[in-house]
Amino acid sequence: MSEITIKPLADRVVVMPAPAETQTASGIIIPDTAKEKPQQGTVVAAGNGKPEEPMTVKVGDKVLYGKYSGTELKWEGKDYLIMRESDILAIV
Repeated sequence: MSEITIKPLADRVVVMPAPAETQTASGIIIPDTAKEKPQQGTVVAAGNGKPEEPMTVKVGDKVLYGKYSGTELKWEGKDYLIMRESDILAIV
């Protein structure tokens, strides 16, 4: 896991998306234009939460999130998503 210098505020988290699948289970190569956005990733930074809602996720958690959740961010050459904790569906 990489160190990130971004500190999200309140109930926001920074997630590093898992790489998109490049091949199907039967061995068919998926072209870049047909790849689906990943819906899971690893929390690399988390805010402190809100006073009435403490954070449930922590750095290092593998999480599932909605297909169109978060805001895409490119930071120091890597792709991340910033989203609210409520956009996270589950910890896996």
